[in-house]
Amino acid sequence: MTSSQTFYELIPAEDWDKPSFIDDEKFEASISRSILDGVIYGGAKSYRNMCHFNSGYFYRQKRLLNYDWYFRVEPDVEYMCDFQYDPFELLRINNKIYGFVIAIPEYENTIPTLWQTVEQFMEENPELIHANNSLDFITSNDTSLNHWQPLVPSSSKYNLCHFWSNFEIGNLNFFRSEAYGKYFDFLDKSGGFYYERWGDAPVHSIGLNILADKNSIHHFEDIGYYHAPYLACPTSRDVIASKRCVCKAYGYDGDKITKPVDVNIHSCLSRWWKYGAGKSFLNDIDYNNSI
Repeated sequence: MTSSQTFYELIPAEDWDKPSFIDDEKFEASISRSILDGVIYGGAKSYRNMCHFNSGYFYRQKRLLNYDWYFRVEPDVEYMCDFQYDPFELLRINNKIYGFVIAIPEYENTIPTLWQTVEQFMEENPELIHANNSLDFITSNDTSLNHWQPLVPSSSKYNLCHFWSNFEIGNLNFFRSEAYGKYFDFLDKSGGFYYERWGDAPVHSIGLNILADKNSIHHFEDIGYYHAPYLACPTSRDVIASKRCVCKAYGYDGDKITKPVDVNIHSCLSRWWKYGAGKSFLNDIDYNNSI
């Protein structure tokens, strides 16, 4: 599949398994409660390990220490358009540290105390909060951005919006920074990854929204992407034609999916355009003349 050299690594048990400070009895009770409450993936212990690892340990792996950038690639995903430029170079030359494709709300029952833990972290570490943060993106609740429809219910100030992390391209040095390290350690010590079912997507997103300059986060509008059940595709007909996008996919039930999640009333993308870095086209390349 590639002409480049590839490496395959085994994640050390101490980076994958739950930390020693997690109470086993409380953890088992959480698993049982999650199953009864219908929490998505709540009954899978390995899923909690995965979320914990992707939140605070993937960037510490020995193989990655000589790298500055990563592209998260998941199984069973489809890329709906040709890649006609280097996304790493695009981020690097434009002083970006993170790129996403889809922004949607999280399931609140997976993170019941995440936001109050984040608020406590911000209260105790005000010097780490970036002056040009995108906090409004994850705390605003105006319905004008969702066709005047109510937002997904939330019991906290957090509106549940997050960057869907099964696609993300980012700078490893952000996650290796002192600020993110303190942020993750604070969340980790609370036990929420195991006593609840915190996902790495909201953890990554909230970290970026409070610790990073909002102008350093980029939405890849021209990357077509499908990970069941959501499809993202460019809206420009010129881009769709020149990048040879196939903006249709098939769901688990075999039904054809042609409507991008971006136009779903519960999409958080328009909220990012208003309260985040805005809507921009950094990759002003001539697609018609691209190879």
